[in-house]
Amino acid sequence: MSDIKAYAVGMGDMFYVKHGNGTFTLIDCNFPGGSTDAGLLEVEDLQRGAEITRFISTHPDQDHIRGLDVFDDRNPIVNFYCVANEATKSIRTAAFVRYTELRASPKAFHLFAGVQRKWLTSNDDERGSSGFTILWPKTANADYMAALEEAKAGGNANNICPIIRYSLQGGGSAVWMGDLEEPFLEAIEDEVSLPVTDIVFAPHHGRDRIPSGMLADLSPQVIVLGNADSKDLVYYPDWNTITQNSADDILFECRTGKVDIFTKKWVSLSFLADEGRSRSGMFYAGTFDAPR
Repeated sequence: MSDIKAYAVGMGDMFYVKHGNGTFTLIDCNFPGGSTDAGLLEVEDLQRGAEITRFISTHPDQDHIRGLDVFDDRNPIVNFYCVANEATKSIRTAAFVRYTELRASPKAFHLFAGVQRKWLTSNDDERGSSGFTILWPKTANADYMAALEEAKAGGNANNICPIIRYSLQGGGSAVWMGDLEEPFLEAIEDEVSLPVTDIVFAPHHGRDRIPSGMLADLSPQVIVLGNADSKDLVYYPDWNTITQNSADDILFECRTGKVDIFTKKWVSLSFLADEGRSRSGMFYAGTFDAPR
């Protein structure tokens, strides 16, 4: 059993996976309240029970690393995952400075398509895999190398994001695309192999469209659209969606053969079955079968 939580943090992103193997993974962070931020306090509480903790950074834009310095000071990061990059910023926030320190430290491990890392993507005699697979980037791809150069020059860093997949054996699966932009996704569409996946977190908070070929390969049971102005969102009318504008925080409880969805604010999702599940402090939205 595992939990995947998507926080509603305004125009930013923050997720965690609480694994069943004693591991806790935080994907990006956005702690606007500093040391008293409710999300920070919840993450700290969850991490206390984990034997292994890791932080995965999709890219160093402020809305994905806000409060990283505060978090690292209070909960020293021991496993820091990012793509190999030299992104610079004209405005060097405390969070970005900490990002640069972490990416250059012995704690850093670089992500690329097919990379293997003990207990992240593979297992050994001591512990099982955490269920992650890195699907992108292919580091020799010309479009990706151009994105790295643009970020190095202080420009747009959205397109250096990795594509990350998580799956629970016998249960649900999810894909994150960070802030990859629609034209970039179209350029690399033929370079990425995407397996069928239950939950897709829409790129760039739901403001950039996943190309139709990629979407057909993923065939998601639900697409999550992050917080953004409604006029900027891509709504995917042919697919089931949840918007964080309506649902606020969303928690996916993955168990054998099922995924239960809970939301901070009540939403009606007719595509889900009612199996009478409950979760303290959240509304039960329904359940879908997984894997298919």
